Amino acid sequence: MTLTEELRIAEKAGRRVGARGWAALIVLMLPVLLVSVDNTVLSFALPDIARDLQPTSIEQLWIIDAYPLVLAGLLVTMGTLGDRFGRRRMLLIGATGFAAVSVLAAFAPTAAALIAARAAMGVFGAMLMPSTLSLLRSIFTDRDQRRLAIAVWASMFSAGAALGPIVGGLLLEHFAWGSVFLLSVPVLIPLLVLAPFLVPESRDPHPGRIDPLSIVLSMLTMLPIVYAIKEVAVHGFGAIPVVLAVAGLGFGVVFVRRQLASSSPMLDMRLFSRGAFTGALLVNLLSVIALVGFLYFVAQHLQLIVGLTPMTAGLALVPGMAAMIVAGLLVVPISRRVSPRVVVPVALTLSVAAYLLVPLAVDSVPLLVAAFTLLGVGIGAAETVSNELVLATAPPAKAGAASAVSETAYELGAVLGTAVLGGILAAAYRSGLVMPAGIPDAAAAAARETLAGAMTVADTLAPATAEALRTAAAHAFDSGVVVTALIGAALVAVAAVIAATTLRGTREASRTAPPVH
Repeated sequence: MTLTEELRIAEKAGRRVGARGWAALIVLMLPVLLVSVDNTVLSFALPDIARDLQPTSIEQLWIIDAYPLVLAGLLVTMGTLGDRFGRRRMLLIGATGFAAVSVLAAFAPTAAALIAARAAMGVFGAMLMPSTLSLLRSIFTDRDQRRLAIAVWASMFSAGAALGPIVGGLLLEHFAWGSVFLLSVPVLIPLLVLAPFLVPESRDPHPGRIDPLSIVLSMLTMLPIVYAIKEVAVHGFGAIPVVLAVAGLGFGVVFVRRQLASSSPMLDMRLFSRGAFTGALLVNLLSVIALVGFLYFVAQHLQLIVGLTPMTAGLALVPGMAAMIVAGLLVVPISRRVSPRVVVPVALTLSVAAYLLVPLAVDSVPLLVAAFTLLGVGIGAAETVSNELVLATAPPAKAGAASAVSETAYELGAVLGTAVLGGILAAAYRSGLVMPAGIPDAAAAAARETLAGAMTVADTLAPATAEALRTAAAHAFDSGVVVTALIGAALVAVAAVIAATTLRGTREASRTAPPVH
């Protein structure tokens, strides 16, 4: 049976769900809320972590990136295992482990220990995220209901991102930075209690055999490539990132060939032959890079340069997060009547305008808030439509694998948002910082590492020298922000072009697409 035939059968069998299905949706939003809160809280907790653990610039990036890096390497594996052993089962195992490791992260004594804990969180997080999206595919077989469910799913990321800075800011003003990681415990307990009663188990009725070699190959493909990107972002081109990238691509070729040759592949490569599926993945990837990159620099600017508290800085970004939620929900009825090749590029044009506004906004908090609001509208609408297309173009039996690929794009985007845009910003900061006279060598070296390091060093200097260092560091950082914003605008523009050229005719792709053999 061809992929298109499977899709047509699934659409015809679609049934509208009642109250129990929507209650299950609420339960499945809890891990989504957790992950989005965790990502945003960490950005706002970073200055406190930097002051307490004193990480180097590389360690600071790893504190953020260890989690999505491990996640990116394991998502396809965990999504496929969920298809075989049960998506709800994987969800519950992931929730239990994530909560336990979060406690270890909360009390990490060193930057290295925190990085290790974040990596362990990535292992269990890889079980959580594909399960939520694939379970939605199995629960909401009616496409109109599924559009709304996925809009809620995508909006929960935004809601968590909006809630994270507020709740996290409140915690950071009264407790140590480790308290932000403890948020996972009260969020995951209701999931563990309610999911067995409300969320039906689902799995692939005809799973293939477990292929340990494919699992290893998928990890050996993702990890070296993502690490190579990080190395280039921090240190520039060199022998190590080139070797890593070539190795990752080599393993990727072997992985793809093995899947194509297998009668029961771990990942059905036929999915990528559909323009809508591949185009939606690329839109997801570039959109998340833009969003995470923006949050990375705006959180530091508002706290370390403007001088806002973590909670106040979080409140400043609430309009943008609210706009992202509203846009994600309002685009649902629009996407029923207008092709994604129109909806997505128009939405992303607003995000391009947001990045182009940043050079004018670095000296104005209201303009910065307006820029983030524009970004939120564009990303919110584009993510809802693209995520729905990923599931609509995949057969229900392979929902876990398709969701895992979508989540891999999301997490890879999170890595690239901080590694590429954050790395470019860090390099621009270091090269643009003009060190005032009279600062000891050791202190000057710490100030060059990160903006937080410069502000911490300034607190130990004489008033006049301290003010000169703060001014120089702020100027170097904001100059780097301008360069980073222009690169971010270019990335979003590329996403808009991809959407306009690959999402053609996909308004009802699952019913009308030509056969894929």
